[in-house]
Amino acid sequence: MIPVTSFAGKTVAVFGLGASGLASCRALKAGGAKVIAGDDDADNVATAAQAGFITADLRRVSWTNFTALILTPGAPLTHPSPHWCVLMAQQAAVEVIGDIELFCRERRRNAPDAPFVAITGTNGKSTTTALIAHLMRFAGYDTQMGGNIGTAILSLEPPRMGRVHVIEMSSYQIDLAPSLDPSIGILLNISEDHIDRHGTLAHYAAVKERLVAGVQPEGTAIVGVDDGFGRNIADRIDRSGKRVVRISVRNPLADGIYVEHETIVRASGAARNEIARLGGIGSLRGLHNAQNAACAAACALSMGIGIDVLQNGLRSFPGLAHRMEQVGRVGNVLFVNDSKGTNADAAAHALSSFSNIFWIAGGKPKAGGITGLADYFPRVRKAYLIGEAAQEFSLTLGDRVPHEISETLAVAVASAARDAEASRLADPVVLLSPACASFDQYRNFEIRGAAFRDLVTTLPGVKPVV
Repeated sequence: MIPVTSFAGKTVAVFGLGASGLASCRALKAGGAKVIAGDDDADNVATAAQAGFITADLRRVSWTNFTALILTPGAPLTHPSPHWCVLMAQQAAVEVIGDIELFCRERRRNAPDAPFVAITGTNGKSTTTALIAHLMRFAGYDTQMGGNIGTAILSLEPPRMGRVHVIEMSSYQIDLAPSLDPSIGILLNISEDHIDRHGTLAHYAAVKERLVAGVQPEGTAIVGVDDGFGRNIADRIDRSGKRVVRISVRNPLADGIYVEHETIVRASGAARNEIARLGGIGSLRGLHNAQNAACAAACALSMGIGIDVLQNGLRSFPGLAHRMEQVGRVGNVLFVNDSKGTNADAAAHALSSFSNIFWIAGGKPKAGGITGLADYFPRVRKAYLIGEAAQEFSLTLGDRVPHEISETLAVAVASAARDAEASRLADPVVLLSPACASFDQYRNFEIRGAAFRDLVTTLPGVKPVV
């Protein structure tokens, strides 16, 4: 745990008592703050009370004594409208921040030069975070990994020299961290997502930009430049005088790191140096993973990790659960769990990685559906549609892709396994990449992915992928 001493002797409100909220309560209390905790969910309030925290209905207390409101990223800060507790804080001139901001303040107070790697992007941030943490551990660093990837940041060990914090951040978390200042900031990509919480794509991009624009003066901003937002952001940071490493998997760069023929290349002026090879690394299959690996390589090099260590670290990366996770084989049929592919852009990465796909898609639909995936439809031998989006996706696929409405994941897995095996293709893949949220049938994408994995393990003749 990281005790938060910056609010010692002060009273702080904490709203949202999930894992990160409770971690904030513990850290603030350990640092000497008085914590008043609240939530819209009575069960969460009861859990906090049982853990020994003072709880209250924050609608019915005076805000004049609060120094800050620590807000869960799940509560809207601005769009579609501020949460009621945000409005109360604003009316009382109380600052509204999140647990990432608490971490940043403690690091500045106690270990401002401790390595702090922050990662964001519309797609790929969890894989990149896990890969960087793996590379750091492989290189011998004391490594703490958390944030949006699962472990609340304040539940990690405190910053100190020789210990690197590798932290995934959503746009919601960045929005609540006004003084975010990593030593290495990574922005993978920007495409349309979470507009309901940011109002416009431009505002969403501006929030993401803050993570890399805020790197420390001697730090490094690593920016994917394969989209227009990324190119403009990299140029602005460059003009500000900070060090920028541009990343591309689509075009060679005159100065930066790019991927060409499954090789990561570093360019500087007329010099071109091979950094690592990605061919044959199953956990880093596909163009999207090439971008993740290139960004991770740029981070590792910025941390002083040698090329040999980098290559061996990439080859030993096991992959991220629920993201292009190879969960089993039946004969020559490969089963891939990409449950984390919760929007069309993420699903595109998975669809682009295989040729003969028996695709399981659907769930709680997002804006735009799968209309933007039409270029990948020729790769799909058949689709199996589940959840609320099934009818909508069926209309989009029409006559272009053979498909059936399976409704449930269990039916989809059984049907896809049968058809893939009967196809007699050389390399059929049963791919769960839903292009949808999970919330219609599962509490989160992890539970959906685990259900897929469990269903695959019960198939006759299934073997692990080696």
